[in-house]
Amino acid sequence: MNKQKSFLAAFLLLFVLVLSACGNAAPAKEAAPTAPATDKAAEAPASGTVTYQSETGPVDIPANPQRIVALTYAPNILSMDVTPVGVDQWTGANPLFTDKLKDVAVVSEEDPESVAAQAPDLIIAGANMKNLDQLSKIAPTVVFTWGKLDYLEQQVEIGKLLGKQDEAQAWVDDFTQRTADIGGKIKAKYGDDVTVTAIEVDDKNAYVMGDSWARGTEILYQAMGLKMPDKVKEAVAAEGYYSLSLEVLPEYMGDFVAVSRRLDASSEIMDSAVWKQIPAVQEGHVIEFESRASSYSDPTTLENLLSIFEKGFLGESK
Repeated sequence: MNKQKSFLAAFLLLFVLVLSACGNAAPAKEAAPTAPATDKAAEAPASGTVTYQSETGPVDIPANPQRIVALTYAPNILSMDVTPVGVDQWTGANPLFTDKLKDVAVVSEEDPESVAAQAPDLIIAGANMKNLDQLSKIAPTVVFTWGKLDYLEQQVEIGKLLGKQDEAQAWVDDFTQRTADIGGKIKAKYGDDVTVTAIEVDDKNAYVMGDSWARGTEILYQAMGLKMPDKVKEAVAAEGYYSLSLEVLPEYMGDFVAVSRRLDASSEIMDSAVWKQIPAVQEGHVIEFESRASSYSDPTTLENLLSIFEKGFLGESK
């Protein structure tokens, strides 16, 4: 009799599980494989999962993620009106996103428990981050290598991940056209060979940067097509940036200088006699902007910097 009861109980349990699986299962939809920004992806379903073809291989992710922890590229996500439940400390300190991040936790890959506490359904991380194996056990984790895609391709790829590729591509197309137009106006006003140096300074240090080091460099050199001085081009060729001593600073300055710095702090470099003797400084060709709001290359940051550059070069801004 006990054997019959055990058999009946097991049979009923199996029957319930089969019914449950049939009622809740949704067909997985494979997203378009990682491709150039011009590829168009189908709209993601409202629920269920999709297979995202990440740079490390396929990852099954929610088709409509609701609780994203963004350890990297958080500004790109915020720019598409998606608010993560957790972000890195640098995004958390960015004044451009203060309002959107009012109730968002600051987390770290070095503390996986801080990530797990947010109960994420998707984690976005950098390829060089620690504890990736632990993070992938918390939730599906998509990894990006910084610089593997250019700043525009990266935005489209984030859009693909969130089911917003068309929206991301539309912004890319519009931004590309507008920046090219503004770059043309700058060259028309100052000449095709006008040069600009992108520099970041703190109290006692100065760094020149190449064409893909945030701080507006992608706008100046790639989108607008402005030239960097030859000496800067040589200096940044190896690492993408180069540290300068105050004494040699004038040798690297172009017709214009775009300065990323803490606007609420003084700079010994910019208060120096050497700085004040630089021709671009004397001619008023210095464009300053907040370093904490310029260290990314997402749409919100780029649109803010574009407005600053348009006013700085042309005396106008939309």
